[in-house]
Amino acid sequence: MDNEIGEQLIYLGLKRLAETWDETIKLAGKKKISYHRFLSDIISDEYIHRKEQRRISRLKAAKIPEMLVMETFPFSKQPKLKKKMVMELYDSMNFLSQSQVLCFIGPTGCGKSGLATSYLVHAINQGYRGLFIDFRELVDQLYKSAADFNEKLALKRFESYDCLVIDELGYRQVNKDEAGLFFDLMKRRHNKGCTLITTQLGFEEWNTFLKNKHVTMALLDRITECCTVFDMQECISIRKKNIKHMTEKN
Repeated sequence: MDNEIGEQLIYLGLKRLAETWDETIKLAGKKKISYHRFLSDIISDEYIHRKEQRRISRLKAAKIPEMLVMETFPFSKQPKLKKKMVMELYDSMNFLSQSQVLCFIGPTGCGKSGLATSYLVHAINQGYRGLFIDFRELVDQLYKSAADFNEKLALKRFESYDCLVIDELGYRQVNKDEAGLFFDLMKRRHNKGCTLITTQLGFEEWNTFLKNKHVTMALLDRITECCTVFDMQECISIRKKNIKHMTEKN
């Protein structure tokens, strides 16, 4: 490939074609394919490459702490979890098309965040935009934005995600203003995007960290309108334990 063609391909954003040009031309000549097939193959290859790059970019932008997928979830260690129902929702993508709230409730280490991440990764792989964020960080960002008079901009940003994972909801208590901001976000996302929540607290305990009975009732009223609850409260911790004792046993 001469420099002029290379520069033109790069200018047009056809980086993949620029990288494979010589190989593509050589293969086309060897197979003696038609012009139509030649152009179709070039376009298809470029399309697949760009689609994959954008998928990778979306995954990176989602800020997922651990890239867990459904294929690796240890259902055998959680027999109380109904695998068939989990997979039906996962495969149908109804959680996205119906803008559901998925609420994973259970003790630490039982796989709540792993399952939520699996749904998020699946959504991103299908072309949706998503984000994984800890509840504390979410509330802190919303509260800071209000102090900086950028509240509407912050709410709009979090509202825009097709799939939003809020991890460890209720891990810290929030004040009245923070509770109001969180409610505003959930109100804006209501029936517009899928929200996945992981928490150790059942719905009846949410008032313990929101500290506002009316906000709690209004929030749960919206959340439970189109909601799937993953009751994992009887599930066990599946985290590997590696404990070393530094004292001698007699």
